[in-house]
Amino acid sequence: MSIFSAIVLAGGSGTRMHSDVPKQCINLMGAPLITYALRTFSQSKVDEIVFVVPKGEEEAYYRDFVEKYHIEKVTKVIGGGEERYHSVYQGLLQAKGDYVLIHDGARPFVTEEMINQSIEAVQTDRACVVAVPVKDTMKRAADDGFALETIDRNQLYQIQTPQTFEKQLLLEAYQCILKEIEFGREMIVTDDAMMIELATQVPVRLIEGSYTNIKITTPEDLIFGEAILKHLQKN
Repeated sequence: MSIFSAIVLAGGSGTRMHSDVPKQCINLMGAPLITYALRTFSQSKVDEIVFVVPKGEEEAYYRDFVEKYHIEKVTKVIGGGEERYHSVYQGLLQAKGDYVLIHDGARPFVTEEMINQSIEAVQTDRACVVAVPVKDTMKRAADDGFALETIDRNQLYQIQTPQTFEKQLLLEAYQCILKEIEFGREMIVTDDAMMIELATQVPVRLIEGSYTNIKITTPEDLIFGEAILKHLQKN
């Protein structure tokens, strides 16, 4: 039977939040932001959670979040790296699963349905990500700030997490791209699916996400987050 590992990332800072507190630690209606995603994964079909935290703060994060809030299935709390992709790679090295679900801890409203749909799809497609169609008009701009063209939004999706992969496939893709970066190639890698796109020929399946699955990054996001949470609690 296949094993599924969730790698939950909590390495962000509070820079864009204009806060001295890391965004994943900010209080959201009575509980730290990160605990919402951790609890959902612990209640899902995943077999283990690898919790990636700021390096040097492993014991504090275990005590303050995993232990205090009784989060189950967390098998490892490990220190991350300088960039997001370094943190994911460290998580991959520690994950026991045949498949891995990578999730940004700053997305507190991930659902069990998204997780379980991802688990089902990855066993056939090897790589899948949660996404929603873009709703706004999209334009491509020149360096001088003027619009060049309007892009057909019917083919555009806003990518979310979790992003789910056959572990060996993603691990080999990471090793390939990290080696390129180490040798001096300039690359901007913004998500895990991009690693697959750059290093393999495997297509990435899009799984239906939700417009409530927002990433809390700015003070405005907290306002939206509180409204979403109140709505979810009513239902």
